[in-house]
Amino acid sequence: MTDRQRSGPVVVGVIGAGKISEQYVANMRTFPDLDLRAVADLIPERARQVADEFGIESATVDQVLADDEVELIVNLTIPAAHVEVATAGLDAGKHVWNEKPLALDRESGRELVDRADAAGLLVGCAPDTFLGPGWQTTRRMVDRGDIGRPLTASVVMQYPGPHTWHHNPEFLFQAGAGPLFDMGPYYLTALTQLFGSLISVAARGSSAGPTRTIEQGARAGEVFDVSVATYVSVLYDFESGAIAAGTFSFDSPLVRAGVVEIAGTDATLAAPDPNNFGGDIRVIKSGADDWHVVPVTGVEGGRGIGAVDMARAIRRGEQHRASARLGLHVLDAMLAAADSIEHQEFVTIDSRCSAVPLLPDGWDPTERTL
Repeated sequence: MTDRQRSGPVVVGVIGAGKISEQYVANMRTFPDLDLRAVADLIPERARQVADEFGIESATVDQVLADDEVELIVNLTIPAAHVEVATAGLDAGKHVWNEKPLALDRESGRELVDRADAAGLLVGCAPDTFLGPGWQTTRRMVDRGDIGRPLTASVVMQYPGPHTWHHNPEFLFQAGAGPLFDMGPYYLTALTQLFGSLISVAARGSSAGPTRTIEQGARAGEVFDVSVATYVSVLYDFESGAIAAGTFSFDSPLVRAGVVEIAGTDATLAAPDPNNFGGDIRVIKSGADDWHVVPVTGVEGGRGIGAVDMARAIRRGEQHRASARLGLHVLDAMLAAADSIEHQEFVTIDSRCSAVPLLPDGWDPTERTL
């Protein structure tokens, strides 16, 4: 039976029961177009803990992959395992929603996209925050010319780092993470929705030190190694002619997160935090003294709305919005920034991303449509 021959909610299995799974599972249980069956993890205790908390089944990874009823794998593993788990899901005949980044290198990311295409399956990639009402409203405003022609953007994400709050933060300071790969996808994905494809970057990076100390939880006081840049400053060129500057830091005592300012020929727009789904939009026109606040309306939904969009696309035989191809372009841009740090030169970005259609007015992940 093909996906389009099936009816009703799309059956979901979660693989990966780390911290982020709590948000996904809590949200997906409120989305009636998803039928959340089980959560699995290589550490069974973690899976049982999440399953018990939210009243679903725990299972092994092999059990989820072998379950013929499961149609969509929500892959919430650490970055180093994203491709392996997603590949296993595709080989089992299932669609896959991947946490970001899509992969750790371009080749494995492209192979994942090609494998899905060959199998006629969908692969999605976080973030799905740009599908929330905050950034959907931002894009509508920019598209209709509320700030004139968009020219430039400035983005900032800086704070002391996840070792200050995460109980097992080591993976966030290793390959595939750091502030650029952990937080960059939110900002870069959002900017591509306004400016289109990225074509080149120049970056510099540094680190406050080779180690960090866990500050919270049962392991507080443990020291671990840092293997990536924990401060990154990047210049971005877009195919549209727009340019942007980004700062991503785990080294700043001063917290500044969610700063996205888009300057146009007529006004500057301060967008909502791209790590969130809602929030106010502020606009200041040329010559004005004060910001004008534009409240955002709509159902935020939270992490997992990309899986809802996928589920509806699966049933209708369509493409979803937060696609692996978009995730691959963002990965390409982040790897180009890492290359630029290493070689101290501008690096060209070869991949391109297509425009993602806006969600229809009134789109609601908490509405049953299947």
